[in-house]
Amino acid sequence: MAVTDANPESFTRMDESTAEQWAHIGERTFANQGRVADRLIMLLESLAEISDGFITDQLTHCLQTATMAEKAGADDEMIFGALMHDVGKAISVPNHGAISAEMIQPYVREDVYLAIRNHQDFQGMHYYGHFGAPTDLRHTKYDSSEPWWQLCATFTDDWDQQAFDPDAETFPLEHFEPLIRRITAQTKSALGD
Repeated sequence: MAVTDANPESFTRMDESTAEQWAHIGERTFANQGRVADRLIMLLESLAEISDGFITDQLTHCLQTATMAEKAGADDEMIFGALMHDVGKAISVPNHGAISAEMIQPYVREDVYLAIRNHQDFQGMHYYGHFGAPTDLRHTKYDSSEPWWQLCATFTDDWDQQAFDPDAETFPLEHFEPLIRRITAQTKSALGD
């Protein structure tokens, strides 16, 4: 449950704020950290309403992708990334990878963040050609020696592009809820970066 008590002496301008006020804000923010998981779960649930022509809705797709990642032995941060990779579609499809990546960035290591941020272009090798766009962006736009490159290729080729089967094994959202809560319980740094 969210803590809602406000600091009665809170500032109206950041340039007039005090360390004491920021300590109070930091304390309240930490106390309310659980709402991050609640909101991410809410956004995931909203994907059940979005299919956009696919045979599965986007929630099923995300759950299937995370199921495949888990069964392949991916670590918790990558499973979380796989689950959240298309959550940005709740807002906008064209830049969903960037939206999704920014939402999870404070909670995952850099290679997971970059894999999710760039997954759409890597995925493009499987479908961009149908729209007259280049299919080789993973090789021409990105440096394959980057530490995140292979993770993104594995993610897109082995899990994401295969996760549209209504009959495939799909762990329910409730299976992943403890993972979501654990990963988002605390940011990687005090400032969330």
